[in-house]
Amino acid sequence: MVKKIVAVMLTLALAFNLPACNASKKTRYEAQFLKLFDTVTEIVAYMDTKEEFTDFSNLIYNNLKTYHELYDIYNDYPGVVNVKTINDNAGKKPVKVDKKIIDLLLLGKKIYKESDGKQDIALGSVTSIWLKYRTQGIDDPENAALPPMSDLKAAAAHADINKVIIDEKASTVYLSDPKMSLDVGAIGKGYATEQVCQLAIAKGYKSGLLSVGGNVRAIGDKGVNNELWNVGIQNPDKDSKDKTLGVVLLKNMSLVTSGIYERYYTVNGKNYHHIIDPKTLMPSTYYKAVTILCPDSGMADALSTAVFNMSYEDGLKLISTMPNTEVLWVFLDGEMKYSPHFKDYLKK
Repeated sequence: MVKKIVAVMLTLALAFNLPACNASKKTRYEAQFLKLFDTVTEIVAYMDTKEEFTDFSNLIYNNLKTYHELYDIYNDYPGVVNVKTINDNAGKKPVKVDKKIIDLLLLGKKIYKESDGKQDIALGSVTSIWLKYRTQGIDDPENAALPPMSDLKAAAAHADINKVIIDEKASTVYLSDPKMSLDVGAIGKGYATEQVCQLAIAKGYKSGLLSVGGNVRAIGDKGVNNELWNVGIQNPDKDSKDKTLGVVLLKNMSLVTSGIYERYYTVNGKNYHHIIDPKTLMPSTYYKAVTILCPDSGMADALSTAVFNMSYEDGLKLISTMPNTEVLWVFLDGEMKYSPHFKDYLKK
């Protein structure tokens, strides 16, 4: 399924400070399930009854499952036309798809343009090579190797986002280059998270916290005593005694982190992570982690990769054009920098 699993998992630092006899009579419930988007999904909410929470969880799960199957680039599902179907038909014919795929790809094109190509859903021909070598390197560390640059450059010749032809009226997608492929891993999980939260809100749910492999989206506040959701940002330095870099207070906001240490392999003593810079065709070398805070989880997911592939100056310039969007950069030497209002959200 979608293989870009956010490298730095956000740990839920949820407060347990409700009195036993709270006047609201709400109880804290949580659910967890695996497999969707190849990661762990966690749901937390304070609700009046277990039945209410079960209905909420089922709504989240069932709709996430739909997005999971639609955005999969590796597997087929009975009766489902998904992103893999589009890739399989590259250079052959347009594929009629669900609007959920159209909307995702339009977001991908939008971010590509705004980030000057630093987030590219059309890079599948390149990322598939890295995935092959990374998988082999993890399975057989002694023979781990880097992809030849000649292979990467040859693949990059088939990574032109302008050849992703979207016909919104006909609801079709066509890859005009037969050797190109889409990789929506950097945006699919976050976009799906946002959409299921929007659906829950439309159904009348006013409070809840959803974490899909570290893509965290808060619906409202906790729903009791006007308390905000507490979400800890995991420290990318696993050897540090400090497990989190800070706790962010969320209400109707999303927090997404991309980083280098969860998915990597080692070649000749050097680690190579999974976030590939479209310009160099190599793993990006600016940061250990980048955390994005903004209202929309799909945008946060896309930006976390785009900014990760940018210099600090370029990333700050991009973010400054986006309202209600903040960033935390963690540099390779451990230095941290914040966008102007990120610290406003930190728990003191």
